[in-house]
Amino acid sequence: MSTARGPLAVFASFSGTGGVERMLINLIRGFVDLGQPVDLVLVRAESPHLTRLPESVECIQLPTNHTLLAAPALARYLRARRPAALLAAKDRAGRTAVLARALAGTDTPIALRLGTNLSTAMAGRAAVSRWLRYAPIRLLYPRIERIIAVSGGVADDTARIARLARPSIAVIRNPVITPELAAQAAEPCPHPWLNDTALDTRVPVICAAGRLQRQKDFPTLIRAFARVRSQRNCRLLILGEGNARAGLTALIAELGLTGQVDLVGFQANPYPFLARADLFVLSSAWEGSPNVLTEAMALGVPVVATDCPSGPAELLDGGRYGPLVPVGDVAALAAAMAATLEQPLPAALVRSAVSEYAQDRSARRYLELMGLAAAGDLNR
Repeated sequence: MSTARGPLAVFASFSGTGGVERMLINLIRGFVDLGQPVDLVLVRAESPHLTRLPESVECIQLPTNHTLLAAPALARYLRARRPAALLAAKDRAGRTAVLARALAGTDTPIALRLGTNLSTAMAGRAAVSRWLRYAPIRLLYPRIERIIAVSGGVADDTARIARLARPSIAVIRNPVITPELAAQAAEPCPHPWLNDTALDTRVPVICAAGRLQRQKDFPTLIRAFARVRSQRNCRLLILGEGNARAGLTALIAELGLTGQVDLVGFQANPYPFLARADLFVLSSAWEGSPNVLTEAMALGVPVVATDCPSGPAELLDGGRYGPLVPVGDVAALAAAMAATLEQPLPAALVRSAVSEYAQDRSARRYLELMGLAAAGDLNR
């Protein structure tokens, strides 16, 4: 790919508070720290994570609200700005980038970052729906110079869907562990359940985080928590917001857990919660590479996770660094939670599992893969 010292264009749509947006900002911060100029080309700019964007980044808002309709505007940007490379975030952005480059008539190298296990997300959809989603991928992905997956599972899944050779898809870990993570985790925690400094008398707190939606399968977690609580006193905090809040609130009441489970909403700084929790649980039905699980481990918190496609098994090394349980299995999840609360792994061992998820390491690998390592070498 090009070694020109122009800007690296990052093409994305910021429309929420999720992990993808947070990881992109971390990645951009890593690029800037390594001396690489960055243009952030946005379809939508509706995320609190954008407040963390470095001042040196040129932020360019395209005149559209839909990624697949952004090709003409993105083509105009490519002709005018001539970036050294274009990094597209998510499937639709990647397909749009290919079309925009054709319209622009430029030779801008394209890299595509993929962060979810698409076949699992599409499971249960009608065959025609899957075909409509997969056909453009099979047509356009071969025209992308670099495809980057956040985990081996995502890479395997993408290769099958796109009908590409698996070695053609690179795996680069997410830039989860930032230089400021420890300081953010040390800030005061606003929740009273985690403010009791008398650890010998404090009620154990289990923590989970993510959008309140089907993917995260919080109903299974809440039902498992009810079983654990029937055996020992403990509490559950779920960080995040989403359209499943009403249903989860009803389930909490139905199980008699009001006052013992708290849906605390989106937290701009979730790390004081994670760092003070006695256990972190990931109950997802599918993932790409679960960032919040990685963050909890980086903070030394004992973890339990579903063995969902994909990411947790890679992070936990098949169960070495925390139990893996089947997706949707309430009894197995409850047993793993109870066992880990009773006998947690040492914090240093948990931290050691995620060392390659550092922001600087991830950003440097992206630059190397896109042929921009010369820029990254500036601050070695």
